[in-house]
Amino acid sequence: MRIGIYGGSFNPVHNGHIHLARAAADEFSLDRVYLVPSRISPHRSMSEYVSGEERLAMLRLACRCDERLSVSDFELSTDRVSYTVYTVEHFREKYPDAELFLLVGSDMLMCFESWYNYRDILAETNLCVVSRYDGDRGELEKMAEKLSEYGRVFISRSEPLELSSTEIRKKIAKNENYACYLDENVVQYIRSKGLYHAASVIPSEQ
Repeated sequence: MRIGIYGGSFNPVHNGHIHLARAAADEFSLDRVYLVPSRISPHRSMSEYVSGEERLAMLRLACRCDERLSVSDFELSTDRVSYTVYTVEHFREKYPDAELFLLVGSDMLMCFESWYNYRDILAETNLCVVSRYDGDRGELEKMAEKLSEYGRVFISRSEPLELSSTEIRKKIAKNENYACYLDENVVQYIRSKGLYHAASVIPSEQ
């Protein structure tokens, strides 16, 4: 069995996230891809997060489009920082005989050496990179070659879909049109809950 692991803030989940997951599933013949929302990301400010439960709900709505996509609440259910190595260990215990694939965007590959215990991650998984921007393949290949000393690194050939959760949140806050960037069910959820307006955003998840 070939299992993909795709972590992130998903704040909110947008079409670029789903594109990455589906492209990786197609290209690397993955049986299932787990999208894992983080509780406390070591890479991002918590100042604009909505609750973990709301991000989890939006992910479940977005993943209805493809039966290969599932959602894991592992990181939300723990009290510690969402370091990826812990998530990899969790899936290794859950699927001891599976081949694991860690899915990341191109921006995450470029800072991968700063990740906590990144060599242990590469020892346990295949690192699969899906580009998020046009024209970055050359630098991705250089970083992949550097990291290949510690494990297998693959760069997807799928076309990038350039979207940003930050920009989508700004559009929502300004009452600008954002529906084309998200699954229609996620759009309805955001509207029904009044998410991403100043009064709805919580400072952290303690």
